[in-house]
Amino acid sequence: MFLSIKLFLQKIIPQPIFRFYHFGLAFLGALIYRFPSRKMIIIGVTGTKGKTTTSNLIAQILETARFKIGLATTTNFQIGQRKWINTTKQTMLGRLKLQRLLRQMANNHCQYAIIETSSEGILQSRHQFIDYNIGVFTNLTPEHIERHGSFENYRQAKLKLFQKIAQKKNSCGIFNLDSDQIIYFLAPKIKNRFGFGLQPHPEINFPKFIPENFSLSVKKTEFTLQNKKFISPLIGQFNLYNILATIALARSQNIDWPIIQKAVALFSPPPGRLEKISAQNKQGEEFLVIIDYAHEPNSLENVYQTAQLFHPQKIIAVLGSQGGGRDKQKRPKLGALADKYADYIILTNEDPYDEDPTQIINDIAQGIKNKPVEKNIDRQKAIKKALDLAKKNDLVIITGKGGEKSMCIGHRQVPWNDYKIVQEWIKNSKVKK
Repeated sequence: MFLSIKLFLQKIIPQPIFRFYHFGLAFLGALIYRFPSRKMIIIGVTGTKGKTTTSNLIAQILETARFKIGLATTTNFQIGQRKWINTTKQTMLGRLKLQRLLRQMANNHCQYAIIETSSEGILQSRHQFIDYNIGVFTNLTPEHIERHGSFENYRQAKLKLFQKIAQKKNSCGIFNLDSDQIIYFLAPKIKNRFGFGLQPHPEINFPKFIPENFSLSVKKTEFTLQNKKFISPLIGQFNLYNILATIALARSQNIDWPIIQKAVALFSPPPGRLEKISAQNKQGEEFLVIIDYAHEPNSLENVYQTAQLFHPQKIIAVLGSQGGGRDKQKRPKLGALADKYADYIILTNEDPYDEDPTQIINDIAQGIKNKPVEKNIDRQKAIKKALDLAKKNDLVIITGKGGEKSMCIGHRQVPWNDYKIVQEWIKNSKVKK
């Protein structure tokens, strides 16, 4: 109900009034907390996917280099050694809360603050009065089209971060050169540019970090970069992009190569990002469970493609889609991807907000043409059914929630944890991990 009222007000109230309101709050927050971002080097990470993981990897590499950091992402917060889960269901905190968090970071003598910066946050001026020094662009694919009105508007929102950074005297940008949108993100006149990718890009004349070769397996990612060998426990090509973005950022801050190699070898993903759990069924047959936050087509396909590295006997997919009017056009696309990669599909609830969850599930099912599909609104039962079906060398992939600790039903946030449900199933089945 609350979300419907909010969307209705956004339609009837002139946008200049909304913009003035958001801008005013941003200024008020910065004023109350005495412009804390001026005390640190601020890194903004933006893009469609990879923002949370890249932000966490940047934090890890800076810590390896003995910097004290602050971190604010979709999944987690950090100030120095203190870490806690983000339970707000906001990628980017509201203006007053974000400025307060930055003040806490500054008071704790953090040298860097890494902020996952969303298009919604930019649209609502949450980035205003934050002195960003560095921008990291991960990629851009269609998402949040209903909110922005068009893909071009969505891209323009992201671009505002780099236009803001370009105004700094010693501005710095880290760019995914393989993105088909890269020409737009290179347009702002940022002084210090660094690129990364897997394609050669001979036309680029600023420093770029492109592996000479790489190999992907179920246990690690190996690559050679500027004649230096790297091994990371993170898997999947999409994680290779995240790693390369982090390396480019580290070199932009003059971090030495041995420190970077050490950090890469110890990288760990944030909660609910390609999280692997080993399990056994009642017959003692071993299978694997993957929990991931993927909730839009490109991210979901990345997960399904990475799953092929495990050579599973069959893939059992559990997925849903957000409600509240969010990107309705993506729902059949999610179903089509499950249809393409999975052998059995269970559609279930995710975050329905004020929408009918049955209708959301039916929208996803429109994309499923060839594979057996089951519908179960009860997400806990859906997950347990998938685990019950798993046999030797199967792979159960549970997407959409990742490490989130709540589910939005109507105007309520209901406690939720996919990982805990899997662990309970394992315990109740009397199976060792």
